[in-house]
Amino acid sequence: MPPRLPSRPTRLPIHPRARRIPCHQCRYAATAAAIVPAAAIEQMTTSVPPISRYAPTQPPSHKPPEFRKSQLHRQYTSLLRSTPLMLLFQHNNLKSTEWMGIRRELARALRKVDETRAAEGRSDMDLADGIKIQIIQTGIFASALRVVEYFRPELQPEAPSHHPSDPATQSSTPIANISPTPDDSRLTHGLSRKAHDAVLDKKLAHALTPLLAGPLVVVTFPTVSPQHMKAALSILSPSPPAFPAPTRRANPGYHDLAVQGGLQKLLLLGARIEGKVFDTEGTRWVGGIEGGLDGLRGQLVAMLQGIGAGITNTLESAGKNLYFTVEGRRAMLEDEQKEGQDTAKGDGSAKSG
Repeated sequence: MPPRLPSRPTRLPIHPRARRIPCHQCRYAATAAAIVPAAAIEQMTTSVPPISRYAPTQPPSHKPPEFRKSQLHRQYTSLLRSTPLMLLFQHNNLKSTEWMGIRRELARALRKVDETRAAEGRSDMDLADGIKIQIIQTGIFASALRVVEYFRPELQPEAPSHHPSDPATQSSTPIANISPTPDDSRLTHGLSRKAHDAVLDKKLAHALTPLLAGPLVVVTFPTVSPQHMKAALSILSPSPPAFPAPTRRANPGYHDLAVQGGLQKLLLLGARIEGKVFDTEGTRWVGGIEGGLDGLRGQLVAMLQGIGAGITNTLESAGKNLYFTVEGRRAMLEDEQKEGQDTAKGDGSAKSG
């Protein structure tokens, strides 16, 4: 059998009508497709923002930000800067059931204060939901306190006004070369190397430092309210008659065994109010202000009015004394003049007689 030989494929005949004929319209269409349209006005005036070397919310830190200690430090720093009123307590191994009971009774007492103010027509301060009680890490809290008290970012060199990750920043905008390392001196946040070096030698300078020992609990208030402070002290650290504890009939849950056992393990140390440190007596004095801030304003207005009235009386008394003195002297001179005239008349009548 002869071997098979590969046969070449035969070309099919091309139909005369199927031959490629140059088309002027197709040539114009290809030329038109090759033309690139002009850029929009927005693309010509703005450009793609440059790539940031670090996220604006995560700048380089002195310590790794992924650690829990670093995040607690940031949290405590923000808490100290945003909380005008803070109560400090020392606790001793409270159980979870005791914490639950204490938080429940504290929230109930604070809501009762809000209801009382709403009944009086003063519902502008509903603070029950914003008042929190939490356990803190003492060492990290002390470090955050030193940063808040002694580190002044406004005195440090200003950061660049145009952040690289801002979409409004142009690619041609000159941006300071802030390297993504904590050694850069222009980084001034709470965890920066600058903040760490600024407070390194001030461990015993703050008045609150002696109280920062052992396990601590803080009660934070979003604003200064002596009425809410009094309610919190009446629950957490009662001391009659100024801060009496709720009676069993009014609040039977307060006298539960778990709540009373937890309260015996809490000790009031002091308070930080508007950046000032108060001891136990000063804390109770602030909490005992009658009528809250409104009552304090009323006392201040009455005091100023009393001072003004006293000054007015003093000035008026000087003028009155001068007036009475002058009038008395004038009356005396008139009497002497009358007596002289009478004496002269008597002498004249005696001579004529």
